[in-house]
Amino acid sequence: MLSKKAKYAINALVFLAKKKGEGPVQISHIAESEKIPQKFLEAILLDMKRAGILRSKKGKGGGYFLFKEPADVNMAEVMRLFDGAIAFLPCVTYKYYERCEECKDEETCGIRDVFLNVRNATVELLKNATLEKIIERETTLAGLYKS
Repeated sequence: MLSKKAKYAINALVFLAKKKGEGPVQISHIAESEKIPQKFLEAILLDMKRAGILRSKKGKGGGYFLFKEPADVNMAEVMRLFDGAIAFLPCVTYKYYERCEECKDEETCGIRDVFLNVRNATVELLKNATLEKIIERETTLAGLYKS
């Protein structure tokens, strides 16, 4: 399950992606608009700044803004940043591999093979889910429900 931290990060990113090109946005404005506790949001935004997804400007008119293009920020990157591995088993993770204690032979393990396929399909879906596509989906869905 997606952690609250990752969910808040995605909500803040979508908000900032919609504001791209309008300049920095104050943390208080993001927190209020997205209903995210401000102190929690400060830590989340700082993590995303360190990861190179966001930039910030200090002083009057300061705040956070999306550094990358919305098409270049995908959900796999965000989930790994906040929740770690995208896998059900440690032996099929990309960056967090660990051998399973009870495993006799990884090469022939049917369980590992099934969960490797699940992980690969999940990661592919998440990599294709960019901020740009999320915003496009919202726009499309809003149009369908207004009709």
